[in-house]
Amino acid sequence: MTLRKFKLGKLDAYIIRQFLGTFFFSMLLIILIVIIFDISEKIDDFLEKKVTFSEIILDYYLNFIPYFVTLFSSLFIFIAVIFFTSKMAYNSEIIAILSSGISFRRLMYPYFISACILVVFIFFLNDVIMPAANKKRLAFEDTYIHSPVMYMKENMHKQVEPGMFVYLESFNSKAEQATRFSIERYDGDKLVSKLLADKAVWNKEKEKWNITKYYTRDIDSLGRETLTSGEGLDTTLNLHPSEFKRRENFIEQMNMAELSEFIDDLRMEGSDNINQYIIKLHERIAGPFSTFILTLIGVSLSTRKVRGGMGVQIAIGIVLCFLYILFMRFSSEFASKGNLSPVLAAWIPSIIFGVVGVLLYRLAPK
Repeated sequence: MTLRKFKLGKLDAYIIRQFLGTFFFSMLLIILIVIIFDISEKIDDFLEKKVTFSEIILDYYLNFIPYFVTLFSSLFIFIAVIFFTSKMAYNSEIIAILSSGISFRRLMYPYFISACILVVFIFFLNDVIMPAANKKRLAFEDTYIHSPVMYMKENMHKQVEPGMFVYLESFNSKAEQATRFSIERYDGDKLVSKLLADKAVWNKEKEKWNITKYYTRDIDSLGRETLTSGEGLDTTLNLHPSEFKRRENFIEQMNMAELSEFIDDLRMEGSDNINQYIIKLHERIAGPFSTFILTLIGVSLSTRKVRGGMGVQIAIGIVLCFLYILFMRFSSEFASKGNLSPVLAAWIPSIIFGVVGVLLYRLAPK
């Protein structure tokens, strides 16, 4: 049966309903359990800081749900497929379906329709809902849960705009102050000016850097140098103190367009840790796409009756899913610290498990 002749029937609707229903029900159940345990762990912080019930629910846990769903969606998709397909197999429904003349390939259609729905849902959640929700969730955590954090950065050198480089020996986030501060301007490869200062302090009202005890060295086209000095100077730079105070998970607050723009800024600055962000960008696509692969593996594994019951199939599915996540972590580490392409690192797990899925599909009972 070709796709052009495909029509949605009762069997298809039944499988789609079972797939999506099992996924959303299991996810909702686990979310409720996680929230209950999380509240019991954080209740002392909430009481101590007099957080209202509406703030806890609306500002924190309502914005926690999209983060949790996107984080564990792959696992629950896999479990949902294996659970209800195994149940169908042990009720001899799969045998009856195949015996009625429906091919195994045709049986896969409603599964992949369900997978398409979940891919769109997860991508929308990941790129539209989650960034805004994470901003509120992380702001709540910084206000009521985490202790105030003071960030210290050392020996930072970055390009803030084409031809302009800023160097600082250290930065204190509490005082918003940089020490041993310098600005270098280049015309191509030629240095045209350099400013050195003891410190630079961020002025919130003016939104400028106040540089103290500085001197500048200007070099003209003939190579002649001019030295000037002063006690204080206000300057505007494409550099904000918030750039030094980012938590490790700050990119969770960005959608794909913002993350792409951030990566472009890092390229301009000459950053040496850009690979980890490129991986995160491609994982935003590879993650939802893995739904198709996990669905293929799940159906191929669970349409056969095995000794030990469906518990064995669920256990095998969970192990495979954790192996998939483990592959993602390993490939990310190799790309971040080695010579592996970050784009390849994001897609290697999908490629490997895609091959596994095809092999299992060929071995599945037809």
